[in-house]
Amino acid sequence: MSTFSIRAGRPFPLGATFDGDGVNFAVFSRHAQRVSLCLFDDQGNEVQIVEMPEREGHVWHCYMSGMRPGQQYGYRVHGPYKPKEGHRFNPYKLLIDPYAKRLTGHPVWNDALFGYDVNAKDTDLSFDRRDSAPYMPRSVVIDPAFSWGDRTRPATESNDTILYEAHVKGMTAGRKDVERPGTFLAMASEPVLDHLTHLGVTAIELMPVHAFINESYLLDKGLTNYWGYMSYGFFAPDPRYMQGTDIAEFQQMVAQFHSAGIEVILDVVYNHSGEGSELGPTLSFRGLDNASYYRLADDPRYYVNDAGCGNILNFDNPFTLRLVMDSLRYWVEVMHVDGFRFDLATTLGRTAGSFDRDGPFFQAIRQDPVLNGTKLIAEPWDVGLGGYQLGAFPAPFAEWNDKFRDNTRKFWRGDAGMLSGMASSFAGSSMYFDHDGRSPTSSVNFITAHDGFTLRDTVSYNEKHNEANGEGNADGHSHNASDNFGVEGPSDDPAILNQRLRRRRNLMATLLFSQGIPMILSGDEIGNGQGGNNNAYCQDNEIGWVDWSDPDTAFLEFCKKAIAFRKAHPILRQRRFLHSQSRPVDGEPDLFWRVVQGEAMKQSDWDNAENRTLVVEMRMASGTPEYVDREGAILIVLNAGPTVQVDLTTPPEGCQWVRRFDTAEPSAWGHFGGTEVDASSVVVFVQEPIGDDATLAAE
Repeated sequence: MSTFSIRAGRPFPLGATFDGDGVNFAVFSRHAQRVSLCLFDDQGNEVQIVEMPEREGHVWHCYMSGMRPGQQYGYRVHGPYKPKEGHRFNPYKLLIDPYAKRLTGHPVWNDALFGYDVNAKDTDLSFDRRDSAPYMPRSVVIDPAFSWGDRTRPATESNDTILYEAHVKGMTAGRKDVERPGTFLAMASEPVLDHLTHLGVTAIELMPVHAFINESYLLDKGLTNYWGYMSYGFFAPDPRYMQGTDIAEFQQMVAQFHSAGIEVILDVVYNHSGEGSELGPTLSFRGLDNASYYRLADDPRYYVNDAGCGNILNFDNPFTLRLVMDSLRYWVEVMHVDGFRFDLATTLGRTAGSFDRDGPFFQAIRQDPVLNGTKLIAEPWDVGLGGYQLGAFPAPFAEWNDKFRDNTRKFWRGDAGMLSGMASSFAGSSMYFDHDGRSPTSSVNFITAHDGFTLRDTVSYNEKHNEANGEGNADGHSHNASDNFGVEGPSDDPAILNQRLRRRRNLMATLLFSQGIPMILSGDEIGNGQGGNNNAYCQDNEIGWVDWSDPDTAFLEFCKKAIAFRKAHPILRQRRFLHSQSRPVDGEPDLFWRVVQGEAMKQSDWDNAENRTLVVEMRMASGTPEYVDREGAILIVLNAGPTVQVDLTTPPEGCQWVRRFDTAEPSAWGHFGGTEVDASSVVVFVQEPIGDDATLAAE
C-alpha cells in the first residue's frame, strides 16, 4: 500500500471527499485534544496513522494527495476520559466516521469495543486500553457518481399517495422467484415491482437501511436486530442488504422504483444512536465528542433517554443538527430518495428537554431548499415526558395516526361508544390536524405497521404471543384492540374463517376510503401472519419475513380493487377538510352524517353506545377550486352491527345512486339497486348520471 502526502485541506465538507486528485478529510470534535486519521489496507491492517494537523471551528481536517476511492480508514481521538464530566475519549478505540458513505461490515462483539473495562468494579468509570480495530468495520472512501439517465422522480401528490411499509429483507427473503433475496437488488426485481404496481402502491416506506448494530444481548440468545432501529452510520447503507460493496446497488433500486412510478421513503432513526447507554460500546459519536453529540443528564456521566434506547442525540448542538441535515440531503441528492419517516420524531423537536414544534430541527428542515419539497412523516411520540404529540408537528410534516388504528379496530370489533371516534378518524382526524394550514394528508392512516399485529393476526389473536423473543412474553403491546372470533390463532372452522376474512375486508376498505394518506403493511394484502407475535423486532426468520408460499390471491385482488376505487374517486382523497359546510356550487353540505333512515344524526344518536352503524354522505369540500377533479356525491355505510336497510337521499334530477362497492359481496362490482346492507360490511353508493354505464377503473 502506498503512503500518501498530506496537505492542510479544508474544514468542509465534513467526511471524506474525493475530488479526482485526492481525498479531503474533515471531522468535528469540539473537546478533542488530538485526532488521528488511521488508514487500512484491504485486509484490514492498519498501515498508516496521520495526525490531522489543522483545526478550524472545531473541525479537524487534512488532504491526502493521490488517494483514491476504496481507501479504508477510521479515526482515533485523544482527549480527556472523564465520564463524570461527560467526556469519554479513548484513542485505543477505532471510530467510524459519522459521514462515512460505506462501511466494510459490522462491529464484531468483543470487550475491546468498550471504552471501559467491562470487568472492572467501577464499570464505565474505568479505562480500557485494548485496541478495538480488529473488531470494528472501517469507513471507506467512495465516488458517489451514478448515471440516473433520463429518469424523473414520480412526485406523487400527497392526496394521491398509497404508502406501503416494507422491510428490505423481510419483503424478499421468502420469495423463490428473485435473485439475491434480502438485498436492495431483490427489492428492485421484476417480481416485486410487478406485485406493487399490480396492487396500486405509489410509495414504498423502507424500514431502516442505515448501518445499524446487532445488540450483544440478542446475539447471546441466538437472535438479531431485525428491524434495524439502532443506527450508527447515517450515510452508509447497511452492508447486510448489499450483494457486493458498491452503494450503486441502492441507487439502482431507487432508479427501478422510480421507473415503475413508485417513490422511495426511508424510515430514519436520528433520535438516538446504536451506542446505547453509558455501558454501551464506543463506535463513533461517543469517542469523537460524547458531550457534543449526545444530550447528557444533569449528572453528565449518564444520558437523557427519551427514546428508550439508552441515549438521544443533542439537537441543540449545531454540529449534531448539521450532521442530520447533511445526511438527509445526501439521501435526496445522491441516492434520490423522495422522503423520510422519522422514528420517535418528538425527540427531534426537544430543546432543553421539552418538545418545541419550532425547534432547530423543524426550522432547519422547513427552510432547506433540498428537503422542503420531499415527503416528511413523523412518528409523533417518544417515551419521554410529554412525548405524545399527535397533531403537534408543523406543516409540511405528515404524522402516523395511531388514533385512526385504534378507533378503526375498536369500531369493527363492536366496542360500545365508538361512533364519534370512528367518524372523526374517517373524515381525516380534523381535531388533531385542522390547524396552522394543515390538510387531511397530515394524517397517515394505518391499521397495521411493523410494530404490532399484522392484519391477519389482528383478526386471529386476542393476546400477543412473543415467546420466541426470549423475554417471557413481557415485550410488545398488551393492548391490541384485536379479535380472535372465539378461537385463539389458526382455525379450520369455515364460519370463523369467513368472519375473519370479512373483518379484514372491512378494515382495509375503511383504511382506503378514509380521508388522509393510507399506509398498508407489506404482506397484509396476501394474508401474511406472524403467529401472534406483535413485536418481531428480533425475528430475522420466517416469523418476521413475509410468507409468499400460499398467498391469499382473492384478498390481494380485493385490495387492488379497493385501491383502484380510491384512485377513481376524488371525494375519497381530498386536500381540504370536510366540515359539513354548504357548497357555493349547489348549496349541499360537503359532509353529512345520517342515520339509516336518512335523517341527520342527532346528538342522541351519537351518544347511543349501542349504535354500530355510520352512514356518511360526502362531496368535494366547500371551497374546492373548479380545476380539481369533481364528482357528484358518495354515500358510505360502515355497518359493524346487524343487517340494516338504508334509505338513500333523493339524488339531483338526472342522477341515481349506484351501489359500487360491498365487502359482503366483493365479487359483485358496480351493480345497481339494493339498499340492504349486510351485517359487518362496508357498502359504497356513488351518485352518477342516469344511463352512465361507466365502470370501475379496476374492471
